[in-house]
Amino acid sequence: MIDVKSFSELGRAEHGWLSARHHFSFAGYKDPERMGLGPLRVWNDDNISPRTGFPMHPHRDMEILTYVRQGAITHEDSLGNRGRTEAGDVQVMSAGTGIVHSEYNLEDEDTRIFQIWIQPNENHLTPRWEATGFPHMQVGKKEELRVLASGRPEDVESNVLMIHQDASLLGARLNAGQSVDHVFAGNRGAYLVPSGGDLLINGRDVPDRAGVMIIGEHGVGIEARTGPVDVPHPWDS
Repeated sequence: MIDVKSFSELGRAEHGWLSARHHFSFAGYKDPERMGLGPLRVWNDDNISPRTGFPMHPHRDMEILTYVRQGAITHEDSLGNRGRTEAGDVQVMSAGTGIVHSEYNLEDEDTRIFQIWIQPNENHLTPRWEATGFPHMQVGKKEELRVLASGRPEDVESNVLMIHQDASLLGARLNAGQSVDHVFAGNRGAYLVPSGGDLLINGRDVPDRAGVMIIGEHGVGIEARTGPVDVPHPWDS
């Protein structure tokens, strides 16, 4: 099954400084048929106005990843961490036993992010935060998805961002006409969101910022129709 939900069909929340779209039920948006995919619980598409952001607030027992699509986000937390994650980079926060943090757009332009939450495979873990750069793909006809964050031993040993779950976040940056294939291990599913352009997935049209739920497929072929397109994909769980 490949189920495509367009950007216009996503849950919506407008807060003045924040314009949010929800791929799954979140806060005031409720859809009993979209409660997540496996341990993947939240995928929010947020636009944060300049010099605004999320003030200090708590989390616990959740793996929270942020992929910055435009601008930059400045993180600060109760562990003493502070960092600025720029467009094209990824940060991860393991909330564990509890952490208080803020996320601000201190720039003079809008900041656009994908915020992704995954339930950990164990609660009451030690909180932590770190960030890394999104891999730039080589120019060519054929590309590959690269691991950005993972809880699998073979990936953690490769110095990717670590999460506490048997899941991984992969990504590619494709120019128009470039393609990538991905084969799923076992019965894993995936959730894919293109950023910056339109895709073909197994020959099916997927518009920019649509959400694609992939279940029961042996693999997928992904081709960029326009570009460059960032593909934070799949949440392979």
